Amino acid sequence: MSGAVHPAVERAEMLIELERVGEARTVLEKRLAEDPDDIRALVKYARCHLVGEKDPAKALETAERALALDPGDIGALIMRAHALRWVDGFRFPEAEGVLREVIRLAPEYWYGYALLADWLWRIRFISAGRAGGGRVPDGTMDAALREAGEVAREAVRLGPEEVYAYEVAWLIADRAGNRTVADQLDQVILRLDPNHAGALARRTTKAAAAPGVKAAEAATLYADALAATPHSRPLQQGLDHASYRLLRGVRWIALLSLGLAGVLLDLWTKDGQVPRELPVSLGQRLWYFVPVGALWAVGALLRYRRLRTGVRYNLRSLIHRRRWPRIVLGQAAWAVLCALVISQVPWTERTVPRIVFWVGLVPTLATIWFDRKKTT
Repeated sequence: MSGAVHPAVERAEMLIELERVGEARTVLEKRLAEDPDDIRALVKYARCHLVGEKDPAKALETAERALALDPGDIGALIMRAHALRWVDGFRFPEAEGVLREVIRLAPEYWYGYALLADWLWRIRFISAGRAGGGRVPDGTMDAALREAGEVAREAVRLGPEEVYAYEVAWLIADRAGNRTVADQLDQVILRLDPNHAGALARRTTKAAAAPGVKAAEAATLYADALAATPHSRPLQQGLDHASYRLLRGVRWIALLSLGLAGVLLDLWTKDGQVPRELPVSLGQRLWYFVPVGALWAVGALLRYRRLRTGVRYNLRSLIHRRRWPRIVLGQAAWAVLCALVISQVPWTERTVPRIVFWVGLVPTLATIWFDRKKTT
C-alpha cells in the first residue's frame, strides 16, 4: 500500500499546480532518493514528465515502477493511461484497458468514467483505421460516440458537481452534432464554473452572432466575457472581429463624405439638368463641413465615446497588431482627403474633380465587399 502522503510530495503537487514543474521535479527526486518505493512520489514524478518535459516514455516508465509496487494503485493506473496516450508506437488504444481496470477497482470513482468517455471515441476511430488499413468504415464514429456517451452519462451521475465530467459530455454531444444537448451542458458548466473559458466563449459567440446584433453590441459582449477570462483566445478573436466591424463602419462614413463632395460640385447631372456654376462660392465650400462634421460626430466620435473602455483599448490595440485594420483606416483617410480636395479647391471645370472622385472611391470599393472577416 502507498501509505500516508509525505509532506515533500504534497509540496511537489502544489508546485505542479502553480506550473513550477522544474521545482516540483527537484523535490520529488530528493524524496525518491530517500525512499524509492514512495508510490505517491512516483506518480507525481510521472506527472512532471508529462506536463513539464513532455516526455511520455519516461512518464510511462515511472508509472510502471509505481504499479510494480502496487498493481491496484488508482493514481498510478491513471498516470499510465495518460502516458500511453502520448507515447510513441500507437499505444493509445492500450489506455482503454487501463481505464477499464480503474473502473473495475474503483466503480464509484467518476474520473475513471470521464477519462474513458473522453478517449473512447478516439480510440475506436484509431483502432478502426488501423484495422481497415487507414480506411474507417461508415458509421464507426457514430457508434463510437454513442458508446462514449453512455460512459459519459455514468461519469456525470457519479460526479454531478464535477466540471470535467460535463466537459466530456459536451464534447461528445458537439461531435455528434447535438447542439441542443451541447447548449444545455454549457449552461450546467457555467453554473458550476461561471468563468469557464470554453463554455463562456461558446455562449458569448452564440449571443454575438445572433441576428440583429450590431458590431458595438457584439464587442461589448466579448469585452464582458474577457473580463472574466482574460486569456481566452476565442474570446479575443471574437472581440478583434467585432472591433474590425466597427472600423469598417468608419470607411462608410468616409465614402459618404466623398459622395457629398461630388454633390457639392454637381459632378454628375441628369440629362437636361443645368449644373451649378463653377467655381463654387467660399460659403458653399465651408458649408460642406456642416453635414460632414455631423456625420463624423454622430457616426464615429459619439459612437466611439459610448463604447466600453475595454473595446476602445482593443480598437487601438487592433490597429497596432493587425494589417487589415490599418488598411481600412488608410482607405478611409484617403477617401476623406479626396473629398476635401474636391470640395475645398475652387475648381473652374469638372474633369479633374471627377478623376479625384474615382481615385478616392475605387480603392475602397475594390475591397469593401471582400474583407468582412479580415483582421490580420
